[in-house]
Amino acid sequence: MAILNSIMATLLLQTTLATDSIGGAMQQAAETVATQEISVWELTLKGGIIMIPLAILSIISIYILIERFLAINTAAKEDKTFMKRIKDYIHEGEIESALNLCKKTDTPYSRLIMKGISRIGRPMNDVLVAIENTGNMEITALGKGFNWLATTAAGAPMLGFLGTVTGMVRAFFALASAGNNANIAVLASGIYEALVTTVAGLIVGIIALFAYNFLVSRLNKVMNQLEAKTMEFMDLLNEPATK
Repeated sequence: MAILNSIMATLLLQTTLATDSIGGAMQQAAETVATQEISVWELTLKGGIIMIPLAILSIISIYILIERFLAINTAAKEDKTFMKRIKDYIHEGEIESALNLCKKTDTPYSRLIMKGISRIGRPMNDVLVAIENTGNMEITALGKGFNWLATTAAGAPMLGFLGTVTGMVRAFFALASAGNNANIAVLASGIYEALVTTVAGLIVGIIALFAYNFLVSRLNKVMNQLEAKTMEFMDLLNEPATK
């Protein structure tokens, strides 16, 4: 009986020591992780070669956002007296003055009206078609770069996912190559480095998506403005016929 009690006491002591050892190791590991810090730049470098095209896509997307915003914002500026002056010139028969005013204003809607003025005397349908064609060209010019943003919004997350998959392959290969020295740390480090590209791809894709939708909403306002000017000009041409 004394021997059994001794064995039990020994097993209990070893279990306690093992538990304390594991707990101490886990606490030390947690403290080590807590004290480790990594900068955004270092984290970016760990993403590998996939981070290069993602960085290029982000730079181009931001450039298109700024450049197109300024262009569309300039195109959206409106002279409230423009159509009134055009109307007065046309009623007075001063077609040349109306054309000069359009050239001086130099906006999408002024070029639209200038095309319509140059077609005065032709059938109304021909005038309308000429104006609509000019409007389509103006909208196309203002929408330059939109396809790039749309492609980036869809493609950047896919590139990030590709980087993650290739990184996971490398991580599991390193784990298999480690043999008896394999441990969770080897796999964990490979996985978190692989996930960096997914995060980067999502960030770039989100930026491009929001930029695309924002610019499209701004461009729609310009389209509405051009349609309003077109209708106003066509009504102007019809006025003499109704008098």
